[in-house]
Amino acid sequence: MNEEENSGDLLRQFEQILESDPAIDEIGFVHPSQFVNLNEEATSSSDSISNVVCSADDGSTMFWNRDHKLGISTDVLIPLYKEAKRALMAANRQYKALNSTFHVTGVQSSECASLALDDGVKSEVMKHSRAVLLVSSDFGTAWHSRKMVLLKKQELSILLDELLFSALVLSYAPKSEHAWSHRRWVIKLIAGKYSTLQEIVTKESELVEKIAERSKMNYRAWYHRCWLVTYMTTELSLHELKRSKNWAGLHVADHSCFHYRRQLMLRILDDRCCKQENESSSYSVKINQLWKEELDWNEMLIKRYIGREALWLHRRFLSLFWIKHFLTGQTSLPGDWKHKTSMNNDFGIFVDNELHLLQSCSIIPDDSFDDYQAQATYSATYMLWLIKQIPDSGGVEFLEKLRTKHLNALLNKACPERSSTWDSIMAYVETSDHYAKES
Repeated sequence: MNEEENSGDLLRQFEQILESDPAIDEIGFVHPSQFVNLNEEATSSSDSISNVVCSADDGSTMFWNRDHKLGISTDVLIPLYKEAKRALMAANRQYKALNSTFHVTGVQSSECASLALDDGVKSEVMKHSRAVLLVSSDFGTAWHSRKMVLLKKQELSILLDELLFSALVLSYAPKSEHAWSHRRWVIKLIAGKYSTLQEIVTKESELVEKIAERSKMNYRAWYHRCWLVTYMTTELSLHELKRSKNWAGLHVADHSCFHYRRQLMLRILDDRCCKQENESSSYSVKINQLWKEELDWNEMLIKRYIGREALWLHRRFLSLFWIKHFLTGQTSLPGDWKHKTSMNNDFGIFVDNELHLLQSCSIIPDDSFDDYQAQATYSATYMLWLIKQIPDSGGVEFLEKLRTKHLNALLNKACPERSSTWDSIMAYVETSDHYAKES
């Protein structure tokens, strides 16, 4: 048997396994030496489905399938990819030729035969593109081929199956840009035609969280989750904000998770701004409380996990919107929020709380780790940033309470290598304060 025939058999075995077990939800590439351990584990386990092992003529294992998990030998990846790609390109040429012929001739008498042939070619395109993408996730031609077929038959069940397939690709390639982009394309098709969107969005969010747990700092996954926010209702956004809180509290160094929470909060805020005037009072109080709880939770995390930049950046977002929306009324929101809560009438409470936070975070023990120095630097730079966000009327009071000389000394102690930078910034702040007092 020549090499081409061997490759053809390899592809047929692979596609047969995929057809026989449509519930496969995870794929992995396994070194040949590890199949022995997999077989031993399968033998020792009595409560699992029997495994399927496909071997080559020389006795080496090529595929291993058990409990809807599929292992592919690294020895066969290259020949399998080449053969699957060859089969896909042939199916693509046949599909395009068939469509071209049908559109040109337009023969009605052979319509049934043409449709049957067309369905057969579509099936080949989908089958071979699946094989290609399960060993090479970023082969754009294969994804495009699937789009061509799906556009012809936009049934909900088929689109849901496509989401399952792309999730299978993500099981071994969690940072595949093509796979995430394809999911968004499918969801857009569903959003325009079917009413099950909110359920799908919820499952998508759960998928991202699951992938983010085992694929750290996965920007593409979190970008996808932030994109989902545009399709969420207010109720679902609130649910997601509550559900993601525990995960964020356990991953305080992950900027992407806190960025996702910010997108949810902005979505909630935008939705509330669009409510009718007669509903604005109760909604404004709820949003005020939501922001207050997030600020308190963020402060708790900052004190518990020393020197985490993501937490301080999240606080900047919370403080900026707290000042603009709830304290100063700089933005136009429904109702007169400034006079509806006690917090809006007492600017000093917010200022004092931030100063107390600075004081608690500025202590650097003599035998401290670098985290304490980072904490002091983040807290001091946060205060410098906050000075510029507070309106002039409150900024003067804030500076008087803060005592910029103390802040400058703290920065120089925490990060002495940047002393010239701190001196320049503090000089600028003090100059701005002088002009504010004169005006």
